[in-house]
Amino acid sequence: MPRRPHLRTLAALAGLVLLAGCSSTPHVAAFHVPTAQQKACRILLDALPAKVAGEAKRESTGSRYAVVYGDPAIIIRCGVSRPKGSKVAPCISRNGIDWSVPLDQTDDLSLDVTMTLPFRTPRLQAFVPHQYRPAGPSEVMADLDAVIRARTKLQRRCTL
Repeated sequence: MPRRPHLRTLAALAGLVLLAGCSSTPHVAAFHVPTAQQKACRILLDALPAKVAGEAKRESTGSRYAVVYGDPAIIIRCGVSRPKGSKVAPCISRNGIDWSVPLDQTDDLSLDVTMTLPFRTPRLQAFVPHQYRPAGPSEVMADLDAVIRARTKLQRRCTL
């Protein structure tokens, strides 16, 4: 009785087990963080909660000024520049914390959302993939609330 089909099945199963054990580590591209914000960003990022929007922190590669949660990756970056058009992008205020969100991302649930604290230092940005919508962006805001209050400085309020 030939054993080759059995060996092929075993080899295929072994390959699946190896693939299942491999998870892709998200990479966050490096970005410029002003020297004046680097220390404050490290302190802020170290103080982030263990979970955001119900998703646990994950290891990531690339930038030292980013933390990743879940899969697909919710990415929190610190020390980013003020978003272009932040004077015209809608400001969403949640519990007195103002977030700038591009207009096209506010209503279209099929789009990813990039939310930025435009008038706080250090400046924080949260990227929330569309898979977490509709509640994900609000959950991220809520989960970051305490850290933002404790670790950022208000420059001014958005004009709503």
